[in-house]
Amino acid sequence: MLTLSGINQFYGGSHILRDVSLSAEVGQVTVILGRNGVGKTTLLRSLMGLVPVRSGSIRLEGRDIHGDTPYQRARAGIGYVPQGREIFGRLSVEDNLRMGLAGRPAGTPVPDTLYQLFPVLRTMLRRRGGDLSGGQQQQLAIARALASGPRLLVLDEPTEGIQPSIIKDIGRIIRSLADRGDMAILLVEQYYDFAQELADRYVVMDRGAVVASGRGADMARDGVRERVAL
Repeated sequence: MLTLSGINQFYGGSHILRDVSLSAEVGQVTVILGRNGVGKTTLLRSLMGLVPVRSGSIRLEGRDIHGDTPYQRARAGIGYVPQGREIFGRLSVEDNLRMGLAGRPAGTPVPDTLYQLFPVLRTMLRRRGGDLSGGQQQQLAIARALASGPRLLVLDEPTEGIQPSIIKDIGRIIRSLADRGDMAILLVEQYYDFAQELADRYVVMDRGAVVASGRGADMARDGVRERVAL
Protein backbone atom coordinates (compact mmCIF):
# COMPACT_ATOMS: atom_id res chain seq x y z
CA MET A 1 0.00 0.00 0.00
CA LEU A 2 2.65 2.53 1.08
CA THR A 3 6.38 2.62 0.40
CA LEU A 4 8.70 5.36 1.62
CA SER A 5 12.24 5.19 0.23
CA GLY A 6 15.24 7.31 1.23
CA ILE A 7 13.25 10.22 2.68
CA ASN A 8 15.40 13.19 3.71
CA GLN A 9 14.00 16.37 5.19
CA PHE A 10 15.65 19.50 6.61
CA TYR A 11 14.56 22.40 8.80
CA GLY A 12 17.03 25.15 7.98
CA GLY A 13 20.42 23.55 8.40
CA SER A 14 19.14 20.70 10.59
CA HIS A 15 18.87 17.29 8.99
CA ILE A 16 15.58 16.02 10.48
CA LEU A 17 14.84 12.86 8.48
CA ARG A 18 17.77 10.75 7.35
CA ASP A 19 17.19 8.27 4.50
CA VAL A 20 13.98 6.94 6.08
CA SER A 21 12.54 3.89 4.35
CA LEU A 22 9.55 1.83 5.44
CA SER A 23 6.39 0.23 4.11
CA ALA A 24 2.84 -0.39 5.28
CA GLU A 25 0.87 -3.40 4.05
CA VAL A 26 -2.87 -3.88 3.63
CA GLY A 27 -4.41 -5.73 6.57
CA GLN A 28 -1.55 -4.84 8.90
CA VAL A 29 -0.77 -2.26 11.57
CA THR A 30 2.72 -0.81 11.13
CA VAL A 31 3.82 1.00 14.29
CA ILE A 32 6.52 3.69 14.39
CA LEU A 33 8.12 4.13 17.81
CA GLY A 34 10.83 6.39 19.18
CA ARG A 35 11.60 8.96 21.84
CA ASN A 36 10.30 12.52 21.62
CA GLY A 37 11.98 14.61 18.96
CA VAL A 38 13.30 11.83 16.73
CA GLY A 39 11.23 12.88 13.70
CA LYS A 40 8.12 10.68 13.88
CA THR A 41 5.56 13.47 13.49
CA THR A 42 7.72 15.17 10.84
CA LEU A 43 7.71 11.92 8.91
CA LEU A 44 3.91 11.78 8.93
CA ARG A 45 3.65 15.43 7.95
CA SER A 46 6.04 14.75 5.08
CA LEU A 47 3.92 11.77 4.04
CA MET A 48 0.86 14.03 3.93
CA GLY A 49 2.66 16.76 1.96
CA LEU A 50 2.40 19.29 4.80
CA VAL A 51 6.17 19.77 4.77
CA PRO A 52 8.42 19.22 1.75
CA VAL A 53 11.02 16.48 1.52
CA ARG A 54 14.46 17.16 0.12
CA SER A 55 14.84 13.75 -1.52
CA GLY A 56 13.34 10.27 -1.63
CA SER A 57 10.11 8.79 -2.93
CA ILE A 58 6.62 8.25 -1.54
CA ARG A 59 4.55 5.64 -3.36
CA LEU A 60 0.91 4.81 -2.65
CA GLU A 61 -0.31 1.61 -4.30
CA GLY A 62 2.66 1.85 -6.63
CA ARG A 63 2.03 5.48 -7.70
CA ASP A 64 4.52 8.21 -6.87
CA ILE A 65 2.68 10.89 -4.86
CA HIS A 66 5.77 12.93 -4.00
CA GLY A 67 4.52 15.93 -5.96
CA ASP A 68 0.88 15.73 -4.86
CA THR A 69 -0.72 18.36 -2.63
CA PRO A 70 -2.17 17.32 0.75
CA TYR A 71 -5.73 17.32 -0.61
CA GLN A 72 -4.66 15.22 -3.59
CA ARG A 73 -3.10 12.70 -1.21
CA ALA A 74 -6.31 12.61 0.80
CA ARG A 75 -8.33 12.00 -2.36
CA ALA A 76 -5.86 9.28 -3.36
CA GLY A 77 -6.89 7.35 -0.26
CA ILE A 78 -4.94 8.56 2.79
CA GLY A 79 -6.86 9.35 5.97
CA TYR A 80 -4.83 11.36 8.51
CA VAL A 81 -5.44 11.76 12.24
CA PRO A 82 -2.91 14.39 13.42
CA GLN A 83 -1.35 14.64 16.84
CA GLY A 84 -3.61 16.72 19.06
CA ARG A 85 -6.70 15.68 17.02
CA GLU A 86 -7.26 19.15 15.44
CA ILE A 87 -11.02 18.84 15.24
CA PHE A 88 -13.10 21.94 14.51
CA GLY A 89 -14.13 22.99 17.99
CA ARG A 90 -16.88 25.43 16.94
CA LEU A 91 -18.50 23.00 14.50
CA SER A 92 -20.95 20.30 15.53
CA VAL A 93 -19.92 16.66 15.64
CA GLU A 94 -21.98 16.05 12.50
CA ASP A 95 -20.31 18.93 10.65
CA ASN A 96 -16.88 17.66 11.68
CA LEU A 97 -17.75 14.30 10.17
CA ARG A 98 -19.00 15.99 7.01
CA MET A 99 -15.63 17.70 6.67
CA GLY A 100 -14.23 14.22 6.12
CA LEU A 101 -16.50 13.95 3.07
CA ALA A 102 -15.13 17.11 1.43
CA GLY A 103 -13.63 15.14 -1.44
CA ARG A 104 -16.81 13.13 -2.11
CA PRO A 105 -19.80 14.15 -4.28
CA ALA A 106 -22.17 16.70 -2.73
CA GLY A 107 -24.88 15.12 -0.63
CA THR A 108 -22.86 12.02 0.27
CA PRO A 109 -24.19 10.88 3.65
CA VAL A 110 -22.00 10.18 6.64
CA PRO A 111 -21.41 6.40 6.54
CA ASP A 112 -23.48 4.62 9.17
CA THR A 113 -20.52 2.33 9.84
CA LEU A 114 -18.86 5.24 11.66
CA TYR A 115 -21.65 5.26 14.23
CA GLN A 116 -21.30 1.52 14.61
CA LEU A 117 -17.60 1.96 15.36
CA PHE A 118 -18.15 5.02 17.58
CA PRO A 119 -21.69 4.83 19.05
CA VAL A 120 -21.09 7.84 21.29
CA LEU A 121 -20.89 10.12 18.25
CA ARG A 122 -24.45 9.35 17.19
CA THR A 123 -25.73 10.63 20.54
CA MET A 124 -23.71 13.85 20.24
CA LEU A 125 -24.29 14.93 16.63
CA ARG A 126 -25.53 18.40 17.58
CA ARG A 127 -22.88 19.10 20.21
CA ARG A 128 -19.89 21.26 19.35
CA GLY A 129 -16.66 19.39 18.89
CA GLY A 130 -14.94 21.59 21.45
CA ASP A 131 -17.43 20.50 24.13
CA LEU A 132 -16.44 16.83 23.89
CA SER A 133 -13.99 15.15 26.24
CA GLY A 134 -10.49 14.38 25.01
CA GLY A 135 -11.36 10.75 24.38
CA GLN A 136 -14.53 11.67 22.50
CA GLN A 137 -12.61 14.18 20.40
CA GLN A 138 -10.10 11.49 19.49
CA GLN A 139 -12.91 9.18 18.40
CA LEU A 140 -14.34 12.03 16.34
CA ALA A 141 -10.96 12.70 14.70
CA ILE A 142 -10.58 9.04 13.72
CA ALA A 143 -14.16 8.88 12.44
CA ARG A 144 -13.60 12.04 10.38
CA ALA A 145 -10.53 10.45 8.76
CA LEU A 146 -12.50 7.27 8.03
CA ALA A 147 -15.43 9.14 6.48
CA SER A 148 -13.75 9.31 3.07
CA GLY A 149 -13.13 5.55 2.97
CA PRO A 150 -9.31 5.65 3.01
CA ARG A 151 -7.08 2.78 1.92
CA LEU A 152 -4.33 3.99 4.26
CA LEU A 153 -5.10 5.30 7.75
CA VAL A 154 -2.32 7.34 9.40
CA LEU A 155 -2.58 8.04 13.15
CA ASP A 156 -0.21 10.22 15.15
CA GLU A 157 -0.24 9.26 18.85
CA PRO A 158 -3.97 8.57 19.23
CA THR A 159 -3.58 7.66 22.92
CA GLU A 160 -2.09 11.01 23.94
CA GLY A 161 -4.07 12.48 26.84
CA ILE A 162 -6.78 9.81 26.62
CA GLN A 163 -8.32 7.91 29.55
CA PRO A 164 -7.50 4.16 29.74
CA SER A 165 -11.02 2.94 28.91
CA ILE A 166 -11.06 4.94 25.66
CA ILE A 167 -7.54 3.75 24.81
CA LYS A 168 -8.82 0.17 24.94
CA ASP A 169 -11.77 1.06 22.70
CA ILE A 170 -9.49 2.79 20.17
CA GLY A 171 -7.17 -0.21 20.18
CA ARG A 172 -10.04 -2.59 19.43
CA ILE A 173 -11.23 -0.36 16.59
CA ILE A 174 -7.76 -0.10 15.02
CA ARG A 175 -7.37 -3.88 15.17
CA SER A 176 -10.81 -4.45 13.65
CA LEU A 177 -10.05 -2.01 10.80
CA ALA A 178 -6.82 -3.83 9.99
CA ASP A 179 -8.48 -7.24 10.20
CA ARG A 180 -11.05 -6.24 7.57
CA GLY A 181 -8.22 -6.67 5.07
CA ASP A 182 -8.93 -3.62 2.91
CA MET A 183 -6.81 -0.99 4.64
CA ALA A 184 -3.24 -0.42 5.78
CA ILE A 185 -2.65 1.37 9.08
CA LEU A 186 0.42 3.43 9.97
CA LEU A 187 0.52 4.30 13.67
CA VAL A 188 2.95 6.56 15.52
CA GLU A 189 2.78 5.76 19.22
CA GLN A 190 4.65 6.53 22.46
CA TYR A 191 2.67 4.12 24.65
CA TYR A 192 4.71 0.93 24.28
CA ASP A 193 2.15 -1.58 25.57
CA PHE A 194 -0.52 -0.21 23.22
CA ALA A 195 1.90 -0.36 20.30
CA GLN A 196 3.04 -3.90 21.08
CA GLU A 197 -0.53 -5.15 21.33
CA LEU A 198 -1.43 -3.81 17.89
CA ALA A 199 1.77 -4.06 15.86
CA ASP A 200 2.03 -6.49 12.98
CA ARG A 201 5.25 -4.71 12.03
CA TYR A 202 7.32 -2.21 14.00
CA VAL A 203 9.81 0.50 13.09
CA VAL A 204 12.04 2.28 15.63
CA MET A 205 13.38 5.74 14.84
CA ASP A 206 16.25 7.60 16.50
CA ARG A 207 17.78 10.92 15.44
CA GLY A 208 15.69 11.00 12.29
CA ALA A 209 16.67 7.54 11.04
CA VAL A 210 15.22 4.04 11.16
CA VAL A 211 17.42 2.06 13.55
CA ALA A 212 15.39 -1.14 13.91
CA SER A 213 12.40 -2.88 12.37
CA GLY A 214 10.73 -6.25 12.47
CA ARG A 215 7.66 -8.26 13.31
CA GLY A 216 5.39 -7.01 16.06
CA ALA A 217 5.52 -10.45 17.67
CA ASP A 218 9.29 -10.04 18.11
CA MET A 219 9.25 -6.66 19.86
CA ALA A 220 9.99 -8.08 23.32
CA ARG A 221 12.75 -10.35 22.00
CA ASP A 222 14.27 -7.47 20.01
CA GLY A 223 14.43 -5.22 23.09
CA VAL A 224 12.23 -2.50 21.58
CA ARG A 225 10.97 -1.28 24.97
CA GLU A 226 14.53 -0.48 26.04
CA ARG A 227 15.25 1.28 22.75
CA VAL A 228 12.34 3.70 23.14
CA ALA A 229 12.40 4.19 26.93
CA LEU A 230 12.47 7.87 27.92
